[in-house]
Amino acid sequence: MINTLSRFFHRLRFKTKLILGMTFMLVFCGLGVGLILSAMSSNALLEEGRKRGMALTSSLAFQLTEPILALDFLHMKNLIDNVHNQYDDIIYIFLTDDNSNILSHTFSGGFPTDLLNVNVDNLKPQPILLSTEQGLVYDFNVQVHLGEKNLGFARLGLSRKKIDTQINRQRLTSLLSTMGVVGLGIILALWFARTVTLRLDRLRKSVGEIIRGNLNVQAGFPLEKYCWQIMQCNHTDCPAYGDVQRRCWYLAGTMCPNCGDKQYPFKMENCRQCPVFKHNFGDELQDLAEAFDAMAVTVKNDIEELTEREKTIARQEGLLKSIMNGTPDFVTLQDTNLKYTFAGKAFCNYFNMDEKEIIGKTDWDIFTQQQAQINTDENKQILATGVPLAKQITFKRANEQKWFHVVKVPVYDQDGSIMGLLLTSRDISMIKKFQEQLIQSQKMEDLGRLAGGVAHEINTPLGIILGYSQLMMDDIEDEELLEGMRIIEKQTKVCRKIVADLLGFSRSSVEVVGTIDINKSVQEVIRLVEHAFFMNRIKIISTLDTNIPLLPGDQERLKQVWLNLMNNAADVIEQDGVIQVQTRLVASEQKIIVSVADSGKGIAQQHLNIIFDPFFTTKQVGKGTGLGLSVSFGIIKDHGGKISALSPVPEDYLTKELLACDNAGPGAVFVVELPLSIDDTTKETDKTDGAH
Repeated sequence: MINTLSRFFHRLRFKTKLILGMTFMLVFCGLGVGLILSAMSSNALLEEGRKRGMALTSSLAFQLTEPILALDFLHMKNLIDNVHNQYDDIIYIFLTDDNSNILSHTFSGGFPTDLLNVNVDNLKPQPILLSTEQGLVYDFNVQVHLGEKNLGFARLGLSRKKIDTQINRQRLTSLLSTMGVVGLGIILALWFARTVTLRLDRLRKSVGEIIRGNLNVQAGFPLEKYCWQIMQCNHTDCPAYGDVQRRCWYLAGTMCPNCGDKQYPFKMENCRQCPVFKHNFGDELQDLAEAFDAMAVTVKNDIEELTEREKTIARQEGLLKSIMNGTPDFVTLQDTNLKYTFAGKAFCNYFNMDEKEIIGKTDWDIFTQQQAQINTDENKQILATGVPLAKQITFKRANEQKWFHVVKVPVYDQDGSIMGLLLTSRDISMIKKFQEQLIQSQKMEDLGRLAGGVAHEINTPLGIILGYSQLMMDDIEDEELLEGMRIIEKQTKVCRKIVADLLGFSRSSVEVVGTIDINKSVQEVIRLVEHAFFMNRIKIISTLDTNIPLLPGDQERLKQVWLNLMNNAADVIEQDGVIQVQTRLVASEQKIIVSVADSGKGIAQQHLNIIFDPFFTTKQVGKGTGLGLSVSFGIIKDHGGKISALSPVPEDYLTKELLACDNAGPGAVFVVELPLSIDDTTKETDKTDGAH
């Protein structure tokens, strides 16, 4: 019995110890788990408080960007007071610029300047813990920036008293609660922490995507209903309709009657009363995420708009450069230091340089020293006075003289100050040449009048000399005297021929006296010269179009043209050659073409444009007056036509006879174009552009 009781008490003692041990173990485990869970909860609460404070500070810094830029101190004060009054654990908020100057704060008894000396290095982890008269305070320092530019700093002080109170309560609850309550608390704490960190982590990932250049992000969570669903509106042209990334209160120009034309954040006072705002507005994190999404979309739209503007500017710049490079004029732009910032293609080609070689250079690097000094003095005068300059200059290059009309004007910027010098220069060498030709033509016209008057005066005594010499030849029997009289007769006839040419050259118009058979006039001239040419073994081949109608005009004067052209061809050939005469009707252009081609030595290229000038001849002295082609040109012009010379003979005028000629040279062809009818329009046109 004693042994049984002893064993029973021994077992009871053992069970008691086991229970006590298990109880102690459970209590120890419970206390340990409670302490661990309490510590975890405390850390989670502290981390949440720090993240919450950082989120509030970052959100406030983002909202303060526009007021700082606008220096709207009232708006700054309203923003920080709104945040300060909204949360009772926020001890202070103040805002400084990038030079640590106070812009706004919430201190009522004066600003403690000691805060400016702590937490000034925003590169260190935020926040820092400060010990103040009101207890421990987390101090947050967030930079307010726009792009790469620093605008200032937002500082926020968050009291730890509330957090510490929650930590102590949590510890007490953990110690007194059962393992289930502790476990439930741990689960709730972890869930709560995960909920906050998940949203912050989503925001952090969105920031990372934007840093990598991806603006198609959404930090906020999609809504159950959007504004057009809540308001049941069908305004598809409203900016908010269909936009799932931005809330309607962030958009300007919405068709909501409460918003009007106001923009964010000025429209928020009306939006807070809107059922859409009440339904969709979340906490600070949601507000921050949605504001972040609105910022990302706005930045994306701004970048796309800037990109499109850059493309437009690039297209306009390319078009302007194409125009500048396409013009034959010289176009350059110099800055105030007279360095070239632009040079057109014509300018570069003239100096055999690339634009890259000219940009940044001055006139001293391009022109001669003398010309560079002249240009520099002129340019400085224009930049100093703002008075444009226009002048004509000449250059000699490659055995030719070039004339340029130069215009220099100052270029002004938006504030009206001179920012550079624009030069345009046009090659007027051809105009100068035309001026010289016009002067020469005027001289020739005056010479023609003089020649006509002189010819009339000389013609009478020449006739008397010729008449008396012929009479005396009938009475003289002495051969020596008779030979002298023949020489006088011959030279007198030469003088009469020259006088006749001068009279023909001096005539300015012709009066149509009848109709002309072109083929008949050509054949008559051929028969006239055929025998003389045959003596020099020069063959005349004619190809005449039988469909040519009669023309109005003076047949005898046109025969003089054919005679001059054939004689000119024979003089060039001298001996052994071919002259090809062709007539052709061009009905589509209402004209007749008469061509006289030869197998001679041709006409030099430099003489093609001057062979019709009066007194120009390549013949030896005494063999030509230089008036035959000029007289022919005047006769054809009087008939409303044109005459031109081509050398060598083009393929259109080459015949097998010309090609088969043994002594064939490059040859030349004179082309006469006569209209089927002569009217005032034709004559007027010929006076302007019907030369050769």
